[in-house]
Amino acid sequence: MRSFAGRDILSLKDFSRDEFFRVFQVADDLRPFARDRRNSDLLKNKTLLTAFYQPSTRTRLSHEAAMHRLGGQVLGFSDSKMTRAGDFYQESIKDTFHMLEYYADVIAIRHFQQGAPAEAAKWASVPVINCGDGWGEHPTQVLTDLYTILLEKGTLDGLTYLLVGDMRMRTMHSILYALSQFDARAIVVGPPDMSLLPEFKVELDELNVDYVEAGDVRDVINEADIIYMEPVVQADYTASRQERTGTTGLTPPEYVVSRQLLREKAKRSSIILHSLPRMDELPADVDATRHQRYWAEAFNGVVLKMSLLSLILGAAE
Repeated sequence: MRSFAGRDILSLKDFSRDEFFRVFQVADDLRPFARDRRNSDLLKNKTLLTAFYQPSTRTRLSHEAAMHRLGGQVLGFSDSKMTRAGDFYQESIKDTFHMLEYYADVIAIRHFQQGAPAEAAKWASVPVINCGDGWGEHPTQVLTDLYTILLEKGTLDGLTYLLVGDMRMRTMHSILYALSQFDARAIVVGPPDMSLLPEFKVELDELNVDYVEAGDVRDVINEADIIYMEPVVQADYTASRQERTGTTGLTPPEYVVSRQLLREKAKRSSIILHSLPRMDELPADVDATRHQRYWAEAFNGVVLKMSLLSLILGAAE
C-alpha cells in the first residue's frame, strides 16, 4: 500500500481497497477526540489552507473543524471574489497556488472548473485535497459516505447501493469509482438528461463496476440497502456561484424518496445518505425515520477529515 504522507487526494479512481480501510482505521483511532469535543496536538505545528472558489457549508467547515481538533492552524478564503482570482486580474490557478504553497502545509480546494484541483497540485509543492471540482469528483464527501456505511452496516461488501439524482454530480462519480473496490451492486436512477455520460460508462465498465440503470425509484427501492441521494433540481456546478431567482421546479415523483415510500416499499434496515443541501427530493419528515443517517454524516465528516489530514501530513502511517 502506498504511503499517504505528502500525497494529493484528487480522485477515488486510484484508491485501492486497502487504502480505503486504512483511512477508516485511522478515523476510528481519532474518533474519541471529536466525540468528546476535545483537541489533540497531533498537528500543532501544521497549517491547513482552504481555497474555496464555490460556496460550501459542510465541506469547508468540516475540514477546518478537523484541523482544529488536531491542534493545527487554519487560514484561507471562502469567496474567490475577495481574491485576485475573482476580481479584475482573474489570477490563474498556476500563479495562485504557486504562491499559496508557501502559506500552509496542505491545501483544500473547491472549484467550479473540473480538473482545477489537479492543476493546482501541479504547481503546489504541498499536498492538495480535492473538495469538489465542477462536475468532476468529490472524494472527501464519498470517503465520509463510505465510512458512515461501514459504521452502520459493519461492511461495504454484499450491499446494494441505490443512487438517486443527477448522475452528472461529482459525488455520483466518486462513489461509483469507489464501488469498483467492493463486492457491491449499484442501481442508478436519474432523469434522462442527467444520466451517466457515455464516456463515464466506459470508465465504469473498465473498472468492472456492477451497476444497472432504472427509471423510477419506486420500482427498485425495495432492493436497496443504501439509498444515496442528490437533488435533480440543481444549481450549475460549472459556475462559481448561482443565486436563486424566482421559483424552482419540483422534483418528479420518480426521484423522490418520501416517508410513505419508505414505509410501503423500503427494507426496514435500509439507510439514507445525502450530502446536502437538499431540495424536495427528500422531504423533512424523513428525518424522523429509522432510515435517516445524513445527520450522523456531519459528525463522521469531521472524523474522516481528521484521518486524512493526519495521514497526509505524516502524523499517522
